[in-house]
Amino acid sequence: MLVVRSLLFNVFFYVFTALCSLLAMMLAIVWPSRLMQMARLWSHGWLYVYKLICRVRYEVDGTENIPSGMCIIAMKHQSIWESCAVFAIFGRPIFVLKSELMWIPIFGWVMKRMGCISVRRGAGRLALASMIRGARAALARGNQIVIFPEGTRSVPGAPPSYKSGVSHLYAALQVSCVPVALNSGILWPRRRFLRPPGVITVSILPAIPAGLSRQQMLDRMILDIETACQQLNDGATV
Repeated sequence: MLVVRSLLFNVFFYVFTALCSLLAMMLAIVWPSRLMQMARLWSHGWLYVYKLICRVRYEVDGTENIPSGMCIIAMKHQSIWESCAVFAIFGRPIFVLKSELMWIPIFGWVMKRMGCISVRRGAGRLALASMIRGARAALARGNQIVIFPEGTRSVPGAPPSYKSGVSHLYAALQVSCVPVALNSGILWPRRRFLRPPGVITVSILPAIPAGLSRQQMLDRMILDIETACQQLNDGATV
């Protein structure tokens, strides 16, 4: 039964995502200001079907820790789940993502129209300056900046490998940073077909205030995220 449920959901997820991408492409041409609403609709839609078919629900703790104004959201990255669920969790999230994703037909163009910030890996200071410019523009539009500070997905419990980009962004923008821990990689691991039932927990941790040094911010963020992730992994409901 697990195989059947997983197959049904995977087929639905990719077909639904493709259809929503086509709708978003048309919307991006005639009414780009509504793209965020479209993203929320897509996000809530597949999460509902995920719960219905695979019996996976999600919980979000600590929503009171999200500042009312501008902020950076530094999110642990274990799975494709959080990349697709973020629009259902936060108000107006805009991603910092690798530039290669912008080359994906339809998807990349829609992400660009939404204002997502592409980063060219290996471009050094030029990439950093471009990321900061894009983030400033997004904050001016009232968005929250979502960044995966490790740059790629990690296996639950694996040694962390955080990059310094998030600390540069924090120092340049002078806004608070909200660390986010999760355990999505347990139920939706990388390159796995099966979708076992259980509960995915997202823990939004207390914001790190603006004004700390880059190293102080980075050390605190890593400690907060990794400590919370360990607790979530240990108490995961599968």
